[in-house]
Amino acid sequence: MSFKKSILCIGAGYVGGPTMAMIAYKCPQYKVTVVDISSSRIDAWNSDNLPIYEPGLYEIVKTVRGKNLFFNVDIEEEIIKADTIFVSVNTPTKTFGTGAGMAADLQYWEKTARKIRECATSNKIIIEKSTLPVKTALAMERILTSQNSSIRFDVLSNPEFLAEGTAIKDLEFPDRVLIGSRETPEGISARDELVQIYLNWVPKQKIITSNIWSSELSKLVSNAFLAQRISSINSISALCEKTEADITEVSKAVGMDMRIGSKFLNASIGFGGSCFKKDILNLVYLCEQYGLSEVASYWHGVVKINEYQKERFVLNMLKYMFNTLAGKKISLLGFSFKADTGDIRESPAIFIAKRLAEEKVELVISDPKALQNAKNELCNLDITVSFIEDPYEACINSDAIAVMTEWSVYRALDYEKIYKDMAKPAFIFDGRNILDHKKLFEIGFNVFPIGKPSMSHL
Repeated sequence: MSFKKSILCIGAGYVGGPTMAMIAYKCPQYKVTVVDISSSRIDAWNSDNLPIYEPGLYEIVKTVRGKNLFFNVDIEEEIIKADTIFVSVNTPTKTFGTGAGMAADLQYWEKTARKIRECATSNKIIIEKSTLPVKTALAMERILTSQNSSIRFDVLSNPEFLAEGTAIKDLEFPDRVLIGSRETPEGISARDELVQIYLNWVPKQKIITSNIWSSELSKLVSNAFLAQRISSINSISALCEKTEADITEVSKAVGMDMRIGSKFLNASIGFGGSCFKKDILNLVYLCEQYGLSEVASYWHGVVKINEYQKERFVLNMLKYMFNTLAGKKISLLGFSFKADTGDIRESPAIFIAKRLAEEKVELVISDPKALQNAKNELCNLDITVSFIEDPYEACINSDAIAVMTEWSVYRALDYEKIYKDMAKPAFIFDGRNILDHKKLFEIGFNVFPIGKPSMSHL
């Protein structure tokens, strides 16, 4: 079959795989190929057990795979064939050298740019899909054009704005699609070609075009603003607990102000995921590099509040359980950083599990989708850790339950049954404020929400 366009994505992770699946699904006239250096990951994309869980993803992949969506490891050959190349490789926070703990580690991105330059035999449009520091496109341009060649590379920025757990919906019905380019005739022409791809299903008014630097920075700033809202409401939750105010009532009153809005105002144990902390620290590092120390300090505070909220949760458990947790059995309900995903990256549950291990607890982890990832993360803990998917079984003989993830299944559990099987006095620490606290108290639990008065029989 002949296709109008050949699209390649380098990187088969949380962004590249779902994004290319949606493009293939909406654009049957295009051939879409995803490559990755990990053969096991590519094998998983070609199987019935995809490497990531997202509601609706498998159905879309199954519909188009082998028709106009393909997964393989032949990176060099696919670069040669492609007209348009999305770069969606990992850009983690550096763990070494200058900028360690803050700056983005761009080694995989640079290796990809060099590989494109080595293999390309025709003009290419290169699209930054990974989250990258502002001015990264300039570095990519310099790498791609560092050898005398008649081949033209036009670099675009097209950051993703996906939320895990709703990625397929976000791709099919995006709030906006942002495409940045050089403001030259060639750059605008390349940008228009990418616009045409998205116009196959995205309304024109939702496609925003900008200069390339604005596009790169917009992704970091969007995540920083969302995380800021979470840290802001979590900081107030600590005050609510001291003053007997109710954070849910405060959030509702604040969120009804049309200038503020209600989204991302739910108090919790803190934010997680692959983006928020990484992107804010990247923003902090950039500000410091440009001499904007006050701006850097402001945004660093968002991360500090998030760390404080997690530590505060553990200290409350210690305080209310008679100032010792040693030898007690504590069940964590949920381990993924949010519901409807198996992703545990930067999950608050990781920090809390490791802090509880320091207190010498007997730990039980339960989660519908993230148990294997939890096992991999906690394999070196020097305490007894059990991994049990069934929440009822996970809570048997437990001294306390701590809700880590807002999975809907945890709202609907029979807590009378759970209470009967627990050690007494029984404690519940609701790190997501998703349970009926009054009912739990009536059953007999000692209940400790986030940002609300505790309800204790003791």
